[in-house]
Formats: sequence, C-alpha cells, structure tokens
Amino acid sequence: MIAPNNRLLIWTALLLPFAALGAIAPEMIALWQVLLAGLAVLAAGDAVAAHRRTRTIRVALPEVVRLSKDRDGRLPVQIANEAGGSRQLRIGLPLPPEIRSENEELAVRLPADSRLSRIEWPCTPTARGRYLINRCHFACSSPLGFWDATGVSPARTELRVYPNLARERKSLAALFLNRGNYGMHLQRMVGQGRDFEKLREYIPGDSYDDVHWKATAKRGRPVTKLYQIERTQEVYVVIDSSRLAARPSGEDKALERFITAALVLCLAAEKQGDLFGIVSFSDKVRRSIRAGGGRGHYNACRDALYTLTPQIVTPDFDDLCAFIRVNLRRRALLMFLTDLADPMLAESFMKNAELIRRQHLVMVNMILPPGTGPLFSGAEPREKDELYRRLGEHMRWSSLRELGKALQRRGVALTLSDDEKLAAQLVSQYLNIKQRQAL
Repeated sequence: MIAPNNRLLIWTALLLPFAALGAIAPEMIALWQVLLAGLAVLAAGDAVAAHRRTRTIRVALPEVVRLSKDRDGRLPVQIANEAGGSRQLRIGLPLPPEIRSENEELAVRLPADSRLSRIEWPCTPTARGRYLINRCHFACSSPLGFWDATGVSPARTELRVYPNLARERKSLAALFLNRGNYGMHLQRMVGQGRDFEKLREYIPGDSYDDVHWKATAKRGRPVTKLYQIERTQEVYVVIDSSRLAARPSGEDKALERFITAALVLCLAAEKQGDLFGIVSFSDKVRRSIRAGGGRGHYNACRDALYTLTPQIVTPDFDDLCAFIRVNLRRRALLMFLTDLADPMLAESFMKNAELIRRQHLVMVNMILPPGTGPLFSGAEPREKDELYRRLGEHMRWSSLRELGKALQRRGVALTLSDDEKLAAQLVSQYLNIKQRQAL
C-alpha cells in the first residue's frame, strides 16, 4: 500500500499557479500541461519503485520472547534489506494492551553495507501470561520521496511474561547466593535418617532396633545397620486456582502471590538438591507436574504456572485428595496455598487432610485476609463504628486461630502469612523441615 507524501503535494501545489496563468496567457496552458504530465510520469514511476521496495524488506521477530512482569524488557526485531542500499524505515508492532511501550513506532536507518539489521524494541509487561504477535508493520519512502510505501511481514511470535521474582529473591538473597562459601552453609543434620547405607560391628550403646539379626546370626557376632540421611526428597506445591485465589491481596490477586511463592520454593528445593513438583486445582486438578530436579524441570514448572488464571468455581478438595492418593505414592512434603476462611470449605479440607496426612507431610499456608487481626493490636479505636469494625476483625482472626488448632490436632500445620512475606515464610518452613528431618 502506498500513500502520497508531502513532497508530492508540494510539487502539485507549485503547478497550480500555471493553471491560473492560463486564463490570462493562453500560451502558458501548454507549458502547464507538459509540467503536469512530467510530474505524473515521475510520480507513477516513483510509485512503482516504492512498491518494489516493500518486496525487498522483511521484518521478523523471534518465535519466543521471554519477559518478566513489571520489568523493562526488549523485543529483538530483525530487518532484512535484500536490495541493499541505505534507506530510512519506520517499524510498528501491534503490541497487546498488557505490553506497554513508549514508542508507537521506531525510525531506523538501514546501513548501506549490510543486508541484515537488528534493533531492540523497549517494552514493559504489566501482566503475566501468554501473548501473540502475528504481524509486523513497516513503512519506507520512495526513491524520489513522493510516496510512503507500507508493508506487512507475517510473524508467529509468542510473548511469555513470567512472574517477577526479583523482590522475593532479594529478600532471600543468602539462600540463592552461589559464590564460594557465601550464602548457604553446611549444617549438622540431626536425626537418624531413612536410607540404609552399610553394616558395621556392634558398638555398646547401639539401639537393638538397629541390629541386623540375620547378619548377626550368619557372622556369629552382633552387627548394626547404619543409615544415611535422605537427601533427595519430594516437595510439592499445591496451588488453589479457584474463586478463593481471585480475592484481592494487596495490589494483586492472591493467585499472583501463590505462583510467585511456589516458584521461589522450587528454586530453594533445587538448591537443596530435592525433587520438586507442582499441582494446581480448582473444581478439579488443572495441572500437575511430577517431582523432578534440575534447571530444565524448574523451567517446565514455570511454564505450567505463568498462564494460570483463577477459575470462578468452588474448590473440590475431595477430587484433589483422590488425585494425591492415586498419583503421589512416595512420601512427600505437600505445601498447600489456599484460603480456608470459609467454614464449610475448611471442614471439607480437614476431612481430606485426615486421609493424606497419614502418608504425606501436609502444611497449609494462607494469606491473612484484609481486615483480620486481634482486637488489641494497633492504635486505640476512637469511634464506636471503629470499635465494632475491630470486633469483627477479631472474630475472624479468632476463628482462623481455632481452625489452626483443629488442623494441628490432625497433624497439619496452618500458617497465616502476610501478603508480602508469603514466599519467605514458605522457604523458611521448608528449610526447618529439612533441618529437623521431619519428612
């Protein structure tokens, strides 16, 4: 597609006085006609050349571009100039509303000595998720500058916007440092361990439970079994993506905090050499990834979570419990991220937790709902309405405390976390379990 440039309009305007002079001097009409025909021939030839230029230009994007929410990023744009020669080009990208950019278009000067150029388009994602760009627009001037030729290059570009873990990783910097002896340090692990290592001669003081009776009978002297600490354990983060996760939590929804905390815990488990997996559920199990290790497995967990959105349905803990009992046969640490403020849902969870806690170690982390807290915390109320409001907050806080005690009697730990401290508390609980060998 071509459109007239200002230069063509100016030249056309300059010929108008000759048409006016034709009314006074008829001999000027022939000159005006010759000039007009010449301009028309030049404009037509320039239009053909402009159309040919668009055929020699290709604008392309990578198939996959990875970005982080609320962090400045850049989209690499590659421009192929098959005809060569220096020329001015304008590039435009149809970015989705969730990808903000200060530039509606970018002006690029293609060098004469290179047929392939590359620029970077600055942008900032405001929401995680998967977005597509299916075309790239460009415009260039004709050789004489009479026309602006526009073209479209097809593209199949996928923008993957992942959660921003910068703030959580900064608060847990000591855990993720990997420089020599800084960061994590070896600590003495208490407990006996679970994995058999070897046999040795009996030493006074060894427990009779550790005596290997068959080896003792065969050798004719007491033999003791030695165990090693089980290093590789399975950790699952179970994320609630139902209507409960759609409730606001600070500036974001609770699901945003759940996903961020889950990915940070996966990084911590990777550093500790444990196997980690993901389960997300609402009215049914939506996504699940078996426990594994390594950076590639972490990327798989991240790809499974970055497009997760809350479903406006009631969570089904019965279906979730059945899935866990059938698919997770090995003892594992199950970190639930959900909201149990609803008494009926809390009762359903307790009934199912009673079944799975016999095989797994179950912990529940819940973001403290806004407007929940003890009566005598904070400033003294000054008005009657404020006092009633504080009484309501205390009743909600007290009911959650009673829920925590009821779960504790069933062997399940409930932690009420602040909005911004969820990831740090999740990692702290995991490291404490590793230290105590509770798993």
